[in-house]
This record gives sequence, C-alpha cells and structure tokens, in this order.
Amino acid sequence: MIFSFVFIILIILPNISIILQFFHESNDNWAHIKEYMLNTYIMNSSLLVLVVGLLTAIIGSSLAWLISAYDFPLRGFFQWGMILPLAIPPYIGAYTYHGILNYTGVIQTTLRNQFDVTVNQQFFNIMNMPGAIFIFVICLYPYVFTITKAFLARQSTSLIENARLLGSGSWRIYFKIVLPIARASIVAGVSLVILEVLNDYGVVKYFGIQTFTTAIFQTWFGFGDLNSAIKLSGSLMFIILGLLLLERLLRGRKRFSFTTTKVKLLQPIALKGRKKWLAFGYCMFIFAIAFIIPFIQLMAWAVLTYDQLFSQEFLTIIRNTVFVAFVAATVITIMAVVISNFSRLHRGLMAKLFPKVTILGYSIPGAVIAVGIVTLVTGIDAKIYQWGWVSSYILSTSIFMLVFAYIIRYLAVAYNSVDAGFERIGTKFTEASRMLGNNVTQSFFKVDIKMIRGAIFSGFILAFIDILKELPLTLILRPFNFETLATNAFTYATNEMIHEAAIPSILIIIISAVSIYVFHYVLERV
Repeated sequence: MIFSFVFIILIILPNISIILQFFHESNDNWAHIKEYMLNTYIMNSSLLVLVVGLLTAIIGSSLAWLISAYDFPLRGFFQWGMILPLAIPPYIGAYTYHGILNYTGVIQTTLRNQFDVTVNQQFFNIMNMPGAIFIFVICLYPYVFTITKAFLARQSTSLIENARLLGSGSWRIYFKIVLPIARASIVAGVSLVILEVLNDYGVVKYFGIQTFTTAIFQTWFGFGDLNSAIKLSGSLMFIILGLLLLERLLRGRKRFSFTTTKVKLLQPIALKGRKKWLAFGYCMFIFAIAFIIPFIQLMAWAVLTYDQLFSQEFLTIIRNTVFVAFVAATVITIMAVVISNFSRLHRGLMAKLFPKVTILGYSIPGAVIAVGIVTLVTGIDAKIYQWGWVSSYILSTSIFMLVFAYIIRYLAVAYNSVDAGFERIGTKFTEASRMLGNNVTQSFFKVDIKMIRGAIFSGFILAFIDILKELPLTLILRPFNFETLATNAFTYATNEMIHEAAIPSILIIIISAVSIYVFHYVLERV
C-alpha cells in the first residue's frame, strides 16, 4: 500500500506542477504566442492528428482483416512482419526518406545519370505537411494493426463464419461486421497513434512544421522562457484530455464478449488466382515502403561510415543507451508489478484510482513531462541546496531526471502487460497459498510472480524498446555530454550528416526488431 501510494505521488507531481503554474501571470512572450502563433500550432497539430489517425485506421484495420481472414503467399511472415515498422522511429524514417528523394538521393541521381532525366524538385519534396503525414502513417499503422488483429482472431470468429454461411462477400463482411465489432479496437489503436503524433519532435522539427512540441522547445531553449513553455504544455494537456474523452465516447457502450467457453480461432480462407496476388501485393507494398526501403537505404549509408563503430566515443554512446534503457525499464517493471498486484488484491477507491493514474503518463507528450519534471526537480534541488545539505545541485544535473521522466512516460506500457498477466491468473492461487500458511509477500514470490513471469518479461521488453527510441525527453533532460543512439542519430540528421546518422539508426532498428521478434515468439515459452 505504502509503496504504491508513493509511486503514484511521484507520477502525478510533475503534472500538478504544470497545472499550478499554468495559471500564473503571463508575460509578453505568451501574449505574442497567443495572438500570432497559437492558432498555427493548433491547426497544424489538428491536421496531423486527423489525417494520420484516419489513414492508419484504414491501413491497419484492412491489413488486420486481410491477414486474419485469408490465406495467401507469405501470410505467416506478414502476421508479425507487419509490426516491424514500429522498430523504425518516425524521425529516422523522416530523414531516410528525405535522403532517398532529395536531389542527391538515389532516385534523382539514377534518373539523371542513367536516363538523362531532370525532374521538378517540388515533385520529390517530402519536407512538408503531406510528407510528415506519410512518415507518421507508415511508422505508426502497426498500433492499429496489432490491436485489431488480436481482436479479430478470436472475438469475431462466430459472426464472420455465420456471415460466410449466409453468402456475404468479403467487402460486405468487412463493412457490415468487422468494422462495427472492431470499432473499440480500432479506436484504441488510433488513440495510441494520435498520442505518438502529438509527442513527436523529430519529424516536425526536421520538416519545419510548427506544432505544440516544437513550440515548447523553441520557447524554452530559443527564448529561455520557461513560463511560456509551461503555458504551452498546459494547453496541450487540456487538448489531450479532450481527445481522451472523445475517444471514450467513440468507443461507445457496446461490448462484445464470448458466449461460450469453446473459443476457436478464425480459420483463414485460401485465396486463389488474381485475388491471392492482390492480397500479397498490398501487404508487400505497405511492408516495403514502411520497412524494407528505409532499412536498405540505411544499410547502404552505414557501409560508408562503418568505421565510426570502432571509436571509443560511439561505444560510450551505445553503453549509455543500453544502461539508461535497462535501468529505467527495470524500475518501471518493478513499479508496474507492485501497483498491479495492489490493485488486484484490494478493493476500494484507491485500488481503482491507481491504474487510472498509472496510464496518465503515456497520454502526455514527452516535452510536457520534461517541463513538469524540470520545474519540480529544480525546485527540490534549490531547497536542498538552501538547507546546506549539498554543495551543488545534484538531482537536476544527473541522470536522475531522465530516468524519472522515462518512468512517468512509459510506466503504462509495462503496467498493461503485467496487469493482463494478473488478470489471467486471478486471485484463486494466491488465496490457496494464503490458506496454506504463506503471507502476502511469500505468496507473491512463490506463486504469483512465477505464473506471470511471461507478462513481466513482455512488459520489460516493451518499455525497453520505447525508451531506446525516445527522443524529446532525452534531448531535454539528458545530463551534459550524455548522448544516446537516438540523440546521436537526430543530431547528425539535423546537421545534414545523413550518412553518419545511419549507424546509430541501424542499431536502434536492429535491437527493436529483435525485441519485437522475442516478444511475439519466444515469450510464449518463457
């Protein structure tokens, strides 16, 4: 109880700090932003959210339906291969595609040298709003695909099979049955996509698009105005709360559950002739533009700069990345287990409130969390220094703030996995252990933790992957001279050193891809 309460307080304090300071007296910078710039931030952010959300819903749900309901060449590979684009952070996809399509890129170079064709530069210009939408869609559609596919594989089996027996065609089943019953899953996936878009800094900064996240960075680091950055963060928090309420309304009150204990998987129908190749072509096209093309280009660039792998500086960057991701993911997993176990074993308001507060951090963009943590931790540091306990600021100049931010941001990722594990085993085994004379702690270590070790491992893996790719939080809160693979790749890319950015990007992608494979295959045997 005490540990869970302390954890929750630590999570909500930075957000409370932002809300309290949001209502402080504003300055001239904020007046200028509110009059001339705020509408631009709102319009650009809204356009990105709406278009990316719509396109990812269409692509993710259609792929989930196609792979769940039909059999065609390489279907087994696409079941997990379509998730691999999640291994490519959007900011890496952004500078990779810019490098492919610009004047010195492989496409225009080939056209000029091999076919003597010179094209209009605007036709290949991706550094604009449509280009940003394209990058977000190909990198984030797996959120919708994964959640929707998991739902369709089991929950919709009887409905789809009955519709097939009644003679309904593929398109009719998709629009009349699949979309209505999978609405909650699709909306849940799109919600994650929207939160990732609002959290992004790398793509919009590289493409020069003014959004709330770039505005927070510019106001804070460009103008040195933390007060206006806090007001921008507070505004974004209120917008996100509105979006979360809208998401709850869109899900509706409809619920779909099993009507029998005999649940069977949806049996795919083998496609023949032209249809199977159309299905294969659609999946391969999406997989190619989302993963194969950027990965091959990065490998080609990496060959030109592979010698940096052997530098001491780059080895330090790798060590920093793995260390901070491992430490933060470990702490996050422990906290997730403690909070989830408390909520499982107790009844009452606090047990219901803790899970809601736990997932709050994932709903808030990294730049906003960073603002809250800086204001909170620097205030604590100042008090400790005034009291004479230390001779200098220690918390705000160490790795503490960065790890603290990771915990707040990604606790929900591990919590959802662990909570699902506890949900499967229930409380009967714990109660049986208590009847045999074990106390709560003994029952937890001897019984519970062994039964959910797979869920704990998956929570750790998911948190580790997200921290590995995290950019906004790391850019703001890292100590001096502390680089990770993400910040190293982004710094090279923004300095137009595209070839040098390939090596750290490749490492991020490979580690993430291997983790995804482990999560989906090896985890079941743990």
